[in-house]
Amino acid sequence: MLPEKKIAKSTRTTCPECKAYLKLEVLGSSAGYYIGTICRCGPCSRESPYFLNAEQAQKALDSGKFSR
Repeated sequence: MLPEKKIAKSTRTTCPECKAYLKLEVLGSSAGYYIGTICRCGPCSRESPYFLNAEQAQKALDSGKFSR
């Protein structure tokens, strides 16, 4: 897995390993749901705190109202 890095919502970033475009999306882990990026290499960043469910995370992503 790549080291965790943070990107801003308006920043267009690519994975340093596979060069894939990284887009913010709702992701899940054993700790909960979060807004972050993922590519072929695996998870690249977590840009938000954890949410209790995917719907809360999606609402935060859609509104742009989430903190790091």
